[in-house]
Amino acid sequence: MKITLNRINSDYLFECTNQSGNKILLDNTSQPGAKGVSPMESILMAVAGCSSIDIVSILKKQRQEITGFSAEVEGERVQVDEAKPFKSIVVKFFLEGNVDPKKALKSAQLSFDKYCSVSKTLEPNVATGYEVYVNGNLVN
Repeated sequence: MKITLNRINSDYLFECTNQSGNKILLDNTSQPGAKGVSPMESILMAVAGCSSIDIVSILKKQRQEITGFSAEVEGERVQVDEAKPFKSIVVKFFLEGNVDPKKALKSAQLSFDKYCSVSKTLEPNVATGYEVYVNGNLVN
């Protein structure tokens, strides 16, 4: 796996490109007019994206009919010397459709415990958690 990063303005805007040519923009979001996401925001996006791919894959194999899927991610940061790394990350998954709530919850558990390379990369320094909602209801 290889990513290239190129500065594309005279400030902090960078274009990151993967080996397939897909791109994202990174920027210093503390500056006005930022045109990309911050590197820390991209970590939250990566956790949500990785686990969402796992959940959808698992549920598709179980023939669950997902008609809507979204996620919200919140990260809590802590001051460590001059840096502010994440202390914890929580992902809320919102599924709509003919989906068995127990299967949805189990798929999230499998993602975080076994499959999601992003959240596994953050262990043990960042506590990760999740909540699953199916058709508007929190699954316990």
